[in-house]
Amino acid sequence: MPMNVQTSPQVDDLRGEMMRTPDDVAAMVKLKELGWGAKRIAAELGCSKNTVKRWLGLGGWRPCAGPSRSRKLGGLEEWLSERFRRHGGNADVVRQELAAEKGLVVSLRTVERAVAPLRRELVAQARATVRFETRPGEQLQIDFGERRVEIGGASVRVFLFVATLGYSRRLFVRAFGHEKQDSWFEGMEGAFRVFGGVPEEVLLDNARALVLHHDPVSREVVLHPRLHAFAKHWGFRVRACAPYRARTKGKDERGVGYVKRNAIAGRSFATWPSLEAHLEAWTRDIADVRLHGTTGEAPIVRFRRDEAAVLKQIGGVPPFLSARDLLRRVGSDCTVEVDGNAYSVPWRLIGERVRVTVGSGAVRILYAGREVAVHAELAGRHGRAVEAAHFAGVTGAPGRPVRTGRPDLAAADAPPALLRPLAEYEALVGGGF
Repeated sequence: MPMNVQTSPQVDDLRGEMMRTPDDVAAMVKLKELGWGAKRIAAELGCSKNTVKRWLGLGGWRPCAGPSRSRKLGGLEEWLSERFRRHGGNADVVRQELAAEKGLVVSLRTVERAVAPLRRELVAQARATVRFETRPGEQLQIDFGERRVEIGGASVRVFLFVATLGYSRRLFVRAFGHEKQDSWFEGMEGAFRVFGGVPEEVLLDNARALVLHHDPVSREVVLHPRLHAFAKHWGFRVRACAPYRARTKGKDERGVGYVKRNAIAGRSFATWPSLEAHLEAWTRDIADVRLHGTTGEAPIVRFRRDEAAVLKQIGGVPPFLSARDLLRRVGSDCTVEVDGNAYSVPWRLIGERVRVTVGSGAVRILYAGREVAVHAELAGRHGRAVEAAHFAGVTGAPGRPVRTGRPDLAAADAPPALLRPLAEYEALVGGGF
């Protein structure tokens, strides 16, 4: 910070006139010693007589005092730095908190001047990209990308899980209907099995499903307990990117963009399984064999030669038990909703609360401790898994099933006595549905 030099009022008065260089002032003093008068010196040096008199009165050259600014924020440098970084460079929020917490009411411009060096540092950090190469088998970077895809003639929001090996740049891609915790775990397990091993560490973003807290200043990271268990099960370290620094995992960021632009592009698919088959074929026939722009080699070649053998082998390691335990109420269409998809149950359970477990690709529905329905888990959203036996005996007019507006399901709006007679609750314990 520039120093305020203490000078006499005479020096301050010189601000209004042309500032003379130290050589000019030295010449004035020298000519005065030779007996020249102020008027003659002024004519010789091209300045006013009063200017010569003032400099001679000082006895030599002196720096002029710079304009002084108010130091209202003096002593708050550390507080300003912490708040400015916490709010991502928003000076106006810092100004508001100054007034609320410190009782200092200042203009936005005052705060902006105080944090100007910090802003330059944040901008530099955002632009800086340090390319670093990892050893074979050292790191796997993972992320999700979102894209609208036409499936079966409808626009469907698809979440693309992309995993990239840091050394070989080999990709693994899988489509999900959501970005929940189980999707992250299934994506990583799928990558481990396709690559044939587990890396030393997995680098991920601060997704809410995985990271509970990540302080941008102290870098304290609190991982979700199930992620801890998952990492211990497979034997890898978890590393989270710094907040607002997704470019730390730039290899996978570029991989996600590559999948969107190349694998998906403007393609459409008849069904969800056809999308999954396309991604598998694209990864094998296009992504694995392309000449990578950074390494200059095909990822599959680099992987087989240097990386496959150093990954931690997964032989005999069972899948991580990531089953979810949910409670649902059976709707009037004889189904329960899980992740945006509908699964049918026996119609006599309309309005009842049931327990649903999701895991290992299956949706199991239990009532009073007994399993009443099992369905294969549906990918995507808005799907329906229906078993015809769950609607047996539901009738309206003689010989015709009652409809509820959904042409594929028989309704359950029979008289209440027919829906749940007392005898059926007794049969529930010892009998079947």
